[in-house]
Amino acid sequence: MKYFFTIILLVGIFSSTAFAQETNNPSLIIDTIEIPSDEFNRVVRDAPLITLNDVHAVSWQVTIDNNLLYANPNGNAVLRLYDNENLDEFIEVGMGSQPNNKFWIAVQTPKEGYIVVHSDLDRGWYPQAKSIISFTDRAGLTVNNGARIVVTNLDIGQFAIGSYSVSGMEGSSDPPAVNSGSMIIEFLSGDPAKNKLAFFPFYVAAGIGVLVGVLFLTKKRT
Repeated sequence: MKYFFTIILLVGIFSSTAFAQETNNPSLIIDTIEIPSDEFNRVVRDAPLITLNDVHAVSWQVTIDNNLLYANPNGNAVLRLYDNENLDEFIEVGMGSQPNNKFWIAVQTPKEGYIVVHSDLDRGWYPQAKSIISFTDRAGLTVNNGARIVVTNLDIGQFAIGSYSVSGMEGSSDPPAVNSGSMIIEFLSGDPAKNKLAFFPFYVAAGIGVLVGVLFLTKKRT
């Protein structure tokens, strides 16, 4: 029994240490941007390119919290994420007005051109939930519309976010797409290879396993 409490104590010490160190991960980058409604009242060709303070590469996640109030049933909120090395390569997320809440994901690459990889014309996104776009160099692109995964492990090669743009009107003579609210976008990225503590919990688990084995054999011999 005393061995059991010793093991539990060691697990607690190592786990708390690992957690504290992981929260100070030097490779982690977080950017949060709030985009006001009037930024979406333009056509895509007139949308300015906004350069991010940091490049999000290797492994990244973009969380979209859409709190926009649409003024036009044909209006949209379109977010484009541009590759840092090639502006002709981008990921597009489109979110249509209520009540249909159409939702689409498109990618453009120099080789394949513009391709819609997912489109849902009814209940495609959910105002009470956040949509999440995630990417890793190894696993590719995955998209969650707030209720389910709609794109899984799509291979788009290497993609590092360096800039973005937003739009919402299909034609310059159309009425405004949005009249109030905002869209909050959170960019989160990190390079696991630069985090020396990434495998620390596994080392702890292996050490505890060896310790348990030694104590078990010692007890068995006595």
